Amino acid sequence: MIGRRTLLALPAVAMPALATPALAQGEWPTRPLRFIVPYPPGGASDFIARIAAEQMSHRLGQPIVIENRGGAGGNLGTEQVARAAPDGYTMGLAAIGTLAVNRFLFRSLPFNPDNDFIPVSLLAIVPNLMVVPPTLPVNSVAEFVAWARAQGGAVNFGSIGNGTSQHLAGVQFNMLTGTQMVHVPYRESAQANTDLMEGRVQVLFQSISGAVTDLARTGRMKALAVTGQDRVPAFAALPTLKQAGIDVTTTGWFGLILPAGVPQRVVDKLEAAAEAAMADPAVQARVAAGGSIARAQGSSAFTIFIAEETERMRAIVRASGATAD
Repeated sequence: MIGRRTLLALPAVAMPALATPALAQGEWPTRPLRFIVPYPPGGASDFIARIAAEQMSHRLGQPIVIENRGGAGGNLGTEQVARAAPDGYTMGLAAIGTLAVNRFLFRSLPFNPDNDFIPVSLLAIVPNLMVVPPTLPVNSVAEFVAWARAQGGAVNFGSIGNGTSQHLAGVQFNMLTGTQMVHVPYRESAQANTDLMEGRVQVLFQSISGAVTDLARTGRMKALAVTGQDRVPAFAALPTLKQAGIDVTTTGWFGLILPAGVPQRVVDKLEAAAEAAMADPAVQARVAAGGSIARAQGSSAFTIFIAEETERMRAIVRASGATAD
């Protein structure tokens, strides 16, 4: 898929002439940065990446170019990050799929998720919104479960592909409720949303993005609950699935990664810029308005987080029986 490029940032800051090699080594960055998002534009990944890029650009004094490189469940764009020069000028958006799930779905990956990247910082947690068509005769999670059980295997749930947080949230829901919903994968969120509103699928556990928020708030889809541990400000009146008695823990998340081998001083600078960006109250408000939770987390903590998510996803993917090959 041909990536769409968007230039985000301030004009490049003029740099003084560098007198010595030692000084030159200390000046970074001196040119625009490339930020690869391994998913199509328009979804939650794009929303978070653009906010982070805009804010980090202000702090780094250089433009950041967003490149959407979707395909193969995020593997194509993530491979480009792995193969990039380790100079810090190419970074990537990490996700639950690319670093924690795909290793269990694909027979082989074009990168090693444990060795080919440096985790820089967690950026945001993206709860999934459980939504149904506005005409479906249910108004709560309990009513949906009763309705779905009565339909047997005639209930479809959509997602943007095997192994995504949306898919695995539906798998967890089946496991915990005894429903027999059938998974219908889509290439893009927009088509899944359209098919839900027109009744071709009966439920989505959709990543909360600006588009989904608008559709739910205007009544074109009916929101019942959110996944994860906490309610989200964008839908403060909605319970979590855990509060509804169904502990669906699967949420999306996005973070910043670099190819292995980037110098530590560059990692440190990007880590500081990312953490400062996502901790800014104005940024947190923007992210919350879109239905996500800004969560700055440095390199060491993010590395542990990825390892924990990988182990948690292992059991859910195996229970689902899903493969991508």
